[in-house]
Amino acid sequence: MTGIIIDTCGWVAIVDARINIDLSLESQIGPVEIKITNSILNELKILENQNGSGLLLELLEERAEIINSERDYTHTDDEILELAISQSLPVLTVDKTLKSRLHAANAAVIEVTSSKGLRLIE
Repeated sequence: MTGIIIDTCGWVAIVDARINIDLSLESQIGPVEIKITNSILNELKILENQNGSGLLLELLEERAEIINSERDYTHTDDEILELAISQSLPVLTVDKTLKSRLHAANAAVIEVTSSKGLRLIE
């Protein structure tokens, strides 16, 4: 089973596109273990409080393993990048800046496509 990190905007994109994450990820890379950081979860909770419900946070919290780096980061993307590199985990995101940083570090990216699917970019 492969682990993947899902960042804040990646989760929001999945929910907004109504993508069945299990089926979509399994077709791309097989069964996966979803991983998030405390900072990602906190960002999603803030978004949910601002926008009301609809982010399926209960589902994410049930399914995801919380991982954190050993260093303290002031920006969530820095922590995601470090974890993606150190643990060889692909990152599901739609954030262009984060995707660029991940590509520069030769880390795998999973992106939401316009056809409401997911695509692995290695």
